[in-house]
Amino acid sequence: MAVFIEEFAVAEAGSGPYSLTGGPDGALWFTMVQGGSIGRLVPGGELSTHRLDPECGPTVIAAGPDDALWFTEYRAHRIGRIALDGAVTEFALPTAECGPFGIAAGPDGALWFTETAADRIGRITTDGRVTEFPLPVTGAFPSAITAGPDGAMWFTMNQANGIGRIGMDGAVTLHTLPTESAAPVGITAGHDGALWFVEIGAGQIGRITPDGRITEFPLPDRTSRPHAITPDSTGTLWFTEWAANRVGSITPDGAITVHDLPTAGSEPHGICAGPDGAVWAALEIGALTRVTRGPGA
Repeated sequence: MAVFIEEFAVAEAGSGPYSLTGGPDGALWFTMVQGGSIGRLVPGGELSTHRLDPECGPTVIAAGPDDALWFTEYRAHRIGRIALDGAVTEFALPTAECGPFGIAAGPDGALWFTETAADRIGRITTDGRVTEFPLPVTGAFPSAITAGPDGAMWFTMNQANGIGRIGMDGAVTLHTLPTESAAPVGITAGHDGALWFVEIGAGQIGRITPDGRITEFPLPDRTSRPHAITPDSTGTLWFTEWAANRVGSITPDGAITVHDLPTAGSEPHGICAGPDGAVWAALEIGALTRVTRGPGA
């Protein structure tokens, strides 16, 4: 199967498209962390931009259970909500300077998020009520978060070299990674009943089962600094290699393939399965890239 990669300019160079997700409206929604805005792109169609406080640092974005998109404001220490018509609501967090980063919808109808600078996991209801749960470790820098197959939320601890699990009751379990200084960032639920994550410090892809069994797969380029990961419709996992200017894929049995991006130094970060069946990645240079597979050499 050949891989085809197309690049679409969506903003000024350096605006920092960082994270993206498919919305309930068939569009891609993405954050521009340096430009202080949220973008919306219909594959093959219109592009629009919604301005925020230019200094708020919108970081990770996720579809909510309420037909809206929810995002973290890393620099402003807020959670944001943007409706499909572009109306934005922002919610201040109880802990000052907490640095919210990852966010994902939970099985309980709320959004769960990480507080990188406060060693906490947060929960926000769709009407803005916030609860915070402290982690049993300091300096962990909890980063990405995702809903697991077991009714809990799973998250990476970038500076504690581990993966965490938090139940809907707030109970936390921590799992230490076999590789020291692996510095995990992105995490996602695979189609195989496990969680998959990237180790930016070790150049590896990791897999953890709900009972805590961990497997690590070294990348061909251990210095590539993988950042984010997502499954496609077939169950293959796709990831970005931020330092190597590539996207890659890994099958559930561990077969890895990597692909160079067309523009040098494009800084790929977030990645998601798009509403059009393709895999899309956010490039900090001001673009989104679309990856498809088809017959060919």
